[in-house]
Amino acid sequence: MAGKYQEFLAELCEHHVSGQLKVAPEHVSRQVIDAMQKSGRESFLKFLDAFQRENKRLGKEQYLVPYLMCSHPGSSLQDAIELAEFLRDIGYHPEQVQEFIPTPGSLSAAMYYTAFIHSLESDFCPKTIEQRQTQRALLQYVIPKIAGWLRRRLKVPDALI
Repeated sequence: MAGKYQEFLAELCEHHVSGQLKVAPEHVSRQVIDAMQKSGRESFLKFLDAFQRENKRLGKEQYLVPYLMCSHPGSSLQDAIELAEFLRDIGYHPEQVQEFIPTPGSLSAAMYYTAFIHSLESDFCPKTIEQRQTQRALLQYVIPKIAGWLRRRLKVPDALI
């Protein structure tokens, strides 16, 4: 999205997308994307808008498929809720969500194993099965089986999920 991307986007949408384009916003919580050292919600929304406008101009029906990650070091329950609300607000209900797995040699793995997150005041790192399952479930709350599990886990009345 830096610089003059319109010509690139036109070429991409017209000749190189076969209906769906996978993009990697990964998360939208400022705390988590700072830990990941990624751009954020604003960049994703800007790209989404430009992508939709370009496809409308071309008369094409093409979609963005966001690659999302839960349970990254620094991601609290509140951060997972923020991502779930963002997905709800843009009308996207992911079938697939990547749970963070520490990859040897990566900064994120170092944060996971040391519980030190360079950009945060809190060094929270979801490690228990319950913490990780809850974060994942929040992103897929529209799937009936997951919604039921999430209601029981969070002790939330049926009407709220």
